[in-house]
Amino acid sequence: MNNQEQDTAKTKALNINERTHLEDQIRECFGRVVYTHKTHEKMADKCSKTLARFKIAQIVVSALTASSAVIVVFFDPVWVKVATAFLSLLTLLVSGYMKGFDPGGTAQKHRDAAAGLWPIRESYLSLITDWRMEQITFEEATKRRDELQAKLAAIYKGAPQTDGKAYAAAQKALKNNEEYTFSHSEIDCFLPSSLRKEHGVK
Repeated sequence: MNNQEQDTAKTKALNINERTHLEDQIRECFGRVVYTHKTHEKMADKCSKTLARFKIAQIVVSALTASSAVIVVFFDPVWVKVATAFLSLLTLLVSGYMKGFDPGGTAQKHRDAAAGLWPIRESYLSLITDWRMEQITFEEATKRRDELQAKLAAIYKGAPQTDGKAYAAAQKALKNNEEYTFSHSEIDCFLPSSLRKEHGVK
């Protein structure tokens, strides 16, 4: 092998390594976005459940307070007065906590973050597909990667914090329940027969 052939082989090997490294990075970014998107969805669900619990607590405490107040009107036991005062204080504390915490508003912020991440997640998937099909050059791929990273940075800057429980729920949903993946038969159900992969599906 002469020097020119050696240089060509080295250049080819270098190009293959560069392509592999770039694809590995894009795949890792895609995986992180998939997990972050699902984690924000789970956080939104968690905050919504918290809001529902506090709403029920407010209704129960308010009903008990009203009942105690009615009993005080017709009867005059000391324990009813004490219970009414305690329930009134509890109602005040729950209402004050709800105003400061606002789980409903937090849930909406997580939904907004997930909605912003969804098109970026799909763009990463399209980028990987185009890269594998060799429809784009190395320079085009790096440009699209950088653009997606800039969009991600803007979303992450305004997104609320998630917690470990939401991440664990997202991990369970993605790995065990396969909420992000579909079998051919599941996809075929949404397509006309001419576009199905498994022609036996009706």
